[in-house]
Amino acid sequence: MKLEICANSYQSAFNAQNSGADRIELCSELSVGGVTPSYAVLKKVSKEINIPVHVLIRPRSGDFYYSEPEFEVMKEDIQMCIKLGFNGIVSGVLNPDNTIDIKRTKELIEISKPLSFTFHRAFDCALNPKKALEELIDLEVHRILTSGQKEKAIDGIALLKELKIMAQNKLIILPGSGINASNVLLFKKVGFKEIHTSASSIKTNSKVFFDTTPQTVSDPKTIQEILKVIKNA
Repeated sequence: MKLEICANSYQSAFNAQNSGADRIELCSELSVGGVTPSYAVLKKVSKEINIPVHVLIRPRSGDFYYSEPEFEVMKEDIQMCIKLGFNGIVSGVLNPDNTIDIKRTKELIEISKPLSFTFHRAFDCALNPKKALEELIDLEVHRILTSGQKEKAIDGIALLKELKIMAQNKLIILPGSGINASNVLLFKKVGFKEIHTSASSIKTNSKVFFDTTPQTVSDPKTIQEILKVIKNA
């Protein structure tokens, strides 16, 4: 089983690599579900991190349907990630009715080639997840990051298993959200080959009066605990 760490900063990416993670999804601002990291962070990670890194392409928080200017920004960010030598892109677009925007998602996939393409947790907003899965298989997405349409993946495991059976070997179902050392074995036992987690701990609590969001970082000890369970099972 591969462990992907959702890293919200260079420090989190560094911790993930040094703790033995298999892959990184790089983003920023996890408190809002993640957005595209800055160019400086991308450049530093591309130079100093040696394990595979997939980059989240999401121009803002909120919903997953975008204006034309936002979509242009997404495409330019993907092209920048290709130039910087990253291994994959994590993105996706929905229509206002929360169905898959096939035309725009296909365009992102084409621009991303030859990088791996993961459709992110916009999937968890899809009204019909099984139809959405079929559409993403047709688009030749490499994997889908999903919590099984629940807040935590452990609560969505029934749907996750159904999706994995439907997907067969056509794409990878990547469970994510709330996976830790105490529940990771449940995902391994039902046959998932990859899992996704931030393995975060609170670094500091904000003292800025207009922003009380705690600062988090992917924690080496937590990562190592998950890996120990995976490897010893």
